[in-house]
Amino acid sequence: MPRPTGPTNPVIRELVARLRQRREGVWRRAAELLSRPTRRRVEVNLSKINRYGDKGVLLVPGVVLASGTLEKPVTVSALRFSAEARRKITEAGGRALGVEQLLEENPEGKGVIILI
Repeated sequence: MPRPTGPTNPVIRELVARLRQRREGVWRRAAELLSRPTRRRVEVNLSKINRYGDKGVLLVPGVVLASGTLEKPVTVSALRFSAEARRKITEAGGRALGVEQLLEENPEGKGVIILI
């Protein structure tokens, strides 16, 4: 049986290592989800972000896609955004951050919700 190797992308490897060093549960769970194989990684549409956007800062451990509309300003952090999704988020008055940026801004993980 093959041994799991984790992400082969060096940028994602470094990010996962930084997240695992944190004691807060939200960052450990994010590291676990980012360690998944690419084909099992999370993909979230803007329609889902619009539904849960008023809960706090949303963390997507994968890709944000542009399907749907965004009607309120939200702060979304993700590994990657499609160009159209990033445009729609900024047009709605929200912020599109990378996971590294969110980790620097909020190292304690207060108010961060992982959206799967």
